[in-house]
Amino acid sequence: METFRKHLPEYLMEAAELGIFMISAGLFTVLFEHPNSPIHQAISDSNIRRLLIGIAMGTTSIALVYSPWGKQSGAHMNPAITLTFYRLGKVKRQDAIFYIVFQCLGGLAGVYLAVLLLGKAFTQTPISYIVTVPGTLGWIPALLGELVIAFVMMTTVLLTSNNPKFSRFTGLFAGGLVMLYVFLEAPLSGFGMNPARSFASALPAQIWTAFWLYVIVPPASMGLASVVYRYIFGHRAVKCAKLHHDNHKRCIFHCDYDRGRKLNLSDRLLKS
Repeated sequence: METFRKHLPEYLMEAAELGIFMISAGLFTVLFEHPNSPIHQAISDSNIRRLLIGIAMGTTSIALVYSPWGKQSGAHMNPAITLTFYRLGKVKRQDAIFYIVFQCLGGLAGVYLAVLLLGKAFTQTPISYIVTVPGTLGWIPALLGELVIAFVMMTTVLLTSNNPKFSRFTGLFAGGLVMLYVFLEAPLSGFGMNPARSFASALPAQIWTAFWLYVIVPPASMGLASVVYRYIFGHRAVKCAKLHHDNHKRCIFHCDYDRGRKLNLSDRLLKS
């Protein structure tokens, strides 16, 4: 409970970030995909509409990572990312548990707020709470799609966030992948990659088609990516659990960036 009290601001930030993402996803999906939307009627090509949705969602992700809340909480917004950093030793067990709980609660709150804002346009077909379900090809391509996108996302986050030259651009890389995934992968699985995001849509919609896939595959795939990364670069190659660390916000993780800054400060004091 002491950890909960001290780190509650970060938990609330994680909840708010995923909630905002879900509201944004609902809004733009309705604008581009609901048959009565003027934008949907003006753009007949479904590929162009999906590309525009991808750009909107990628931009939302980038904005959240670089927001004051994202800079402080680390902008996980995804239990699969939190679990991966926990396995890497960067997140305490208590923080991992509360992060996941608040991510789920925040996602749910975002979906219910979207219901209030958008009404039946959001809850009825073809939007249906933006629930993630396998595409027309079935659950096997959906599983493979989720496996690939989660692995690539986590690999990209680890490669960029732990590189001094690219660490401040991690959010841009992650957001760029979101854009591509919505456009290229969404027809296969609905683009889940996030158990909290899938749960937030499935519960109010009461649509649980292949739900196990969206809960099991993303954490397993991101965990595999972390194993490969550590095998190549070593156990000490992961510095922190934040997607953006080049800021002055507090860090609640097992952070080697902070330790490095303290060591550098000590060296300067000794030399002076």
